[in-house]
Amino acid sequence: MKHYTDLFIDFDDTLYDTRGSAEKALSELYACYGMQQHFSSPEVFFQSYWETNVQLWGEYSKGNITRDHLIVERFRRPLSKGNYAHVSDEMCLAMSDKFLTLCTTNTAIVDGAYELLEYLTQKGYRLHLCSNGFHEVQYKKLDNADMGKYFSTVILSEDAGANKPSVEFFNYALKKSGAERDSTLMIGDNFETDMLGAMNSGIDTLLFNRWDKNYQPPRKVDFLVNSLIEIKKIL
Repeated sequence: MKHYTDLFIDFDDTLYDTRGSAEKALSELYACYGMQQHFSSPEVFFQSYWETNVQLWGEYSKGNITRDHLIVERFRRPLSKGNYAHVSDEMCLAMSDKFLTLCTTNTAIVDGAYELLEYLTQKGYRLHLCSNGFHEVQYKKLDNADMGKYFSTVILSEDAGANKPSVEFFNYALKKSGAERDSTLMIGDNFETDMLGAMNSGIDTLLFNRWDKNYQPPRKVDFLVNSLIEIKKIL
């Protein structure tokens, strides 16, 4: 097997259980804002939020929308399902601020994340966090999860001026980290943003197949695991 020295690792839903912390935050948000007066059930709001969130982050990763648009629309669209007279930008921004505060304090970690980070560190790999997440949010989550100490470099799309899966992001990551393309492996849970971007940049790939054990990626990845602990058998 090829000898790797540097590992690019996705953060959200690879190490940090972003989905889990967000679900808890949405429940608290629903109660805090008295949304039961506007929705027939919490599920109506939650389902619309997740559908909207997936769509918007997909567009954001392609560079088709701005972060400001994403922040407002991810709440405007779900709220429009309720019987509100008017959903203003100010309301959406206030709700977003509250939501992000809750998300960064509701620390949730993917099973095996700490064990894997300790193992990789002890093995002598240089670890570099690679994320499309917002600057101020990611650093808060890193601090609350006490994970920052494991990473030699934190590479965020806002600093790179480009999002995963663009080649520009990965070229920036290589330059900032000082990693060599041929001895770097990208680890992440999302084929479109993590794997495809690395492939197009000539970087080897390891897909953490967290969501659907029957999932088959549309292009062959170098390694595929169903749990983080399985990575210890590879590296």
